Amino acid sequence: MTALFAVLLAISVYVPVLSLISTLFLALPIAWYSAKYPAKASALVAVVGVVLSFMIGGLLAIPLALIHIPLGLVIGLSIHYKKSKLFMFMGASITLLLSLMIQYLAAMAFFGINFIEEFTAAMRLSVEQTEGWMERLGQTPTEDYQELVEEFILTFETLMPTLLILAVFTTVWVLLVILLPILKRLGTTVPKFPPFRDMRLPKSVLWYYLIVILVSLLSDFEQGTMAYLIFANASTLLQFLLFLQGVSFYHFYVHQEGWPRWVTVLVTIFAFPLQSFTSIIGILDLGFDIRGWIKRAHESKGK
Repeated sequence: MTALFAVLLAISVYVPVLSLISTLFLALPIAWYSAKYPAKASALVAVVGVVLSFMIGGLLAIPLALIHIPLGLVIGLSIHYKKSKLFMFMGASITLLLSLMIQYLAAMAFFGINFIEEFTAAMRLSVEQTEGWMERLGQTPTEDYQELVEEFILTFETLMPTLLILAVFTTVWVLLVILLPILKRLGTTVPKFPPFRDMRLPKSVLWYYLIVILVSLLSDFEQGTMAYLIFANASTLLQFLLFLQGVSFYHFYVHQEGWPRWVTVLVTIFAFPLQSFTSIIGILDLGFDIRGWIKRAHESKGK
């Protein structure tokens, strides 16, 4: 498995086109081994994998290895110790987030590289180049346009933590969709997610959202301050969770009515432009037992 990991890593580092595909499967050898053997043996394979990564690709390969080896460990050990798929998903997501944060801090401490500032600077440079082209074409950028661009960049900088969290969870979900069927074909018993329509967030999410909204309304935080950063990200993340709860309720209702699957797809698509309404549905679904009423109504119809 370490040899297979080394081959995939070499392709990911040295082969430009195939690296886009091989990177998706880097965690597979570690996950398969960890699913078969306990934590100590899996940890030894992980250490050997890191050493091989340095030997094959030098320092450039280490960040890639430190992302996919811990991911493979969490996925495999979750299978080995018969944890739920939700536990696997949350554990892998938190592991990836911690790995990225540690590498980000290490890059700042040892190399003086701040990826967020570099990315923001690249965005500003791109905007300046676009404005230069507009001036060459005889279209001078208006003040409204410049204010809109500046507000967009500031919003992006503010919501960077939330965007990172959502990107991490989405990435882990995609990787699980790819890797778990392969592990199943290799003879490993993998857990399954419960249906999305059965998703229920803890009711405490409502209280968190209420507290964040009240504090935001009663306080006047200045943009750029730590308090503004915290509450802006908390509000955005909680709104996204309530949006997912609303979409889950749509799926539940369609299933209860016995409508065809294409209706579920159509409802999900329309949920995005109706994001505010869907979030309200999510709030009502959490705060009141709407699903219970619907179930009882269908049971009474059946009788």
